[in-house]
Amino acid sequence: MVSVPFAGTELGPVDVAIIGGGFSGLAAAKDLVAAGKSVIVLEARDRVGGKVYDKEVKNKDGGKVELGAEFVCNNHTRLLALAKELGVKTFRTYADGKMVLCTKEDRLLYDPIESQGLPPLPEEDLITLGTVSAQLNEFAAELDVWKPWAHCNAKAWDSLTMSTWLDGFTKNGIAREVLDLTLRAVLSAEPEDISFLSVLVYIARTGSEGVPGRIEMLTNVKDGSLEDRIEGGPQSIAIKLSERLGSEKVRLRSPVRQVLRNELGYSVVGDTFKVQAKKVVIAIAPALAGRLVYSPPLPAIRDQLCQRVPMGSLGKVFAIYDTPFWRHDGLSGEVASVEGVTQSTFDSSPPDSSFGALMGFLEANEMRRLDGAPEQEIFDAVKKDFIRYFGPKAANVQSWMLQRWDNEEYSRGGHTGLFPPNVWTQFGPALTQPIDGIYFAGTEASPYWAGFMEGAIMAGEAAAKSIMDAK
Repeated sequence: MVSVPFAGTELGPVDVAIIGGGFSGLAAAKDLVAAGKSVIVLEARDRVGGKVYDKEVKNKDGGKVELGAEFVCNNHTRLLALAKELGVKTFRTYADGKMVLCTKEDRLLYDPIESQGLPPLPEEDLITLGTVSAQLNEFAAELDVWKPWAHCNAKAWDSLTMSTWLDGFTKNGIAREVLDLTLRAVLSAEPEDISFLSVLVYIARTGSEGVPGRIEMLTNVKDGSLEDRIEGGPQSIAIKLSERLGSEKVRLRSPVRQVLRNELGYSVVGDTFKVQAKKVVIAIAPALAGRLVYSPPLPAIRDQLCQRVPMGSLGKVFAIYDTPFWRHDGLSGEVASVEGVTQSTFDSSPPDSSFGALMGFLEANEMRRLDGAPEQEIFDAVKKDFIRYFGPKAANVQSWMLQRWDNEEYSRGGHTGLFPPNVWTQFGPALTQPIDGIYFAGTEASPYWAGFMEGAIMAGEAAAKSIMDAK
């Protein structure tokens, strides 16, 4: 067999090649460079940030909306420290006024702060919602976030779908509909898609060392994970960090295809380049990491994990208005609806209120149904939803913006990987376990705030530390 010379660009050698230029890969690069390591970040897209992506709104003087990750809170200490270091500020998510809850029969208004988060539902439904929330918090507090598969009930919890567990409390009615829409909102998944244990893990990881996580952290604006936003959009953090690292260390439009072990470490190969590196950080979701070719092949447990952790199904649609008119009507812009194309909405207007932006999530089965739909069909359906939620003024949309993460080649969904039954307990240890000189990051690999920008940063920093600590 005749050996064919490589025709592309040979890069390196470097100490560490990092696959993925999202928050996790950039955080790993930042710490490795600070420790004196040579690195290269290989990003498939033409931009950094991964699923953190901001885009300018037409005719709005440079105003942006967050097509990807949007919300932060005081508990996201690493993200906020990085933002401060880079000169990026936060502002409060608009939450003044009443929230809208749409059931199949009614449009209900209430102030979630005054009502302590309780919607105006019949007492029996409130009891069910309270019981479920308390049980979730109690079980989540029992988990070791570093190894949730080790809990004595982990196998039993992991054998159930979230839907099956909820059936033990309520199989239908408004309480069940509210629980289902809540899960779709926080995990971009149907309750049938995921294991009960995976929901407990997700809740537990909203805590911190010595502080248990709570489901309210996932659902609340005030005192929850949705409390703040980033001025200019969170992608500005990734852009500034990339600029600080320098263009010689961050290579865009560079999708990696192969990771090949050799006598010097690893050859990381793309279509037009290859990099020689001593170590490799895989800073992309398991579903995407599993599409790379490895030689030698990854151990079966890691490869099987990648096959079993699909991305959630998620999109975001923005209706742009001249003003945030709903505020004048005493509404916060937040909606929870048991029906509709978009069942969760928020006020995503800029801090100076120079224009109004209503953001609606497209989630789970609704997103899957609309993955291939014409954009105008989606806009027409969302407009009907917004008129139902906010009244006839919602028809006066100036422009639309849409992001379908399922259709993104280098995301294939969002906002995080899903764990169906029998995955955490059988394959969980492989999520972060290094394989020789290959280390794994990405938000799914974080012990806290997995699925958030904070988790992505934590996982990247952990991978960097593991490399620096290695003998």
